Amino acid sequence: MKRFFGRLKLSTISFSILALLLNACVPDSPGNKTVNNNGVIINGTEVPPVADLIPENISEGEQLYMEYCASCHGINLEGALNWKIPLEDGTLPPPPQDNSGHTWHHSDAILQRIVLEGGAKLYGGTMPAFDDQLTQEQAAMILDYFKSQWGKDEREYQWWITVTENK
Repeated sequence: MKRFFGRLKLSTISFSILALLLNACVPDSPGNKTVNNNGVIINGTEVPPVADLIPENISEGEQLYMEYCASCHGINLEGALNWKIPLEDGTLPPPPQDNSGHTWHHSDAILQRIVLEGGAKLYGGTMPAFDDQLTQEQAAMILDYFKSQWGKDEREYQWWITVTENK
């Protein structure tokens, strides 16, 4: 019995080493996204690791979202039904703020401007400005709430966009 478990342990170790060696042989292509201890790399451009979200900011951001945003964007960040189809006036309905939307395609700076200055001013949409109701810090908390609901890939991509925007 001891001999069986000894061989099993040796086989497991051998398999693990082989898997590590094979993984090391797979090159990153320029379009790949990889994450390592040094940060996120997309298209060969590395940025620092994704910033941690502060739980208190997420909680406050959720409360602010429910007060100021949920009536249009949905209580579950789901956005309007058929949000990609223009309305009769040519504007788009409120998009989702979860993974299914496009919010994570934009940098923090752009998202803050949209929240504070409104989509109407920036993109010809109908979203009102909230700069008379929210501070920059509160807008950032709402964005942190969004980010806490995104998947790992969306979060890393949005972080990469934020860091590389002004490079």
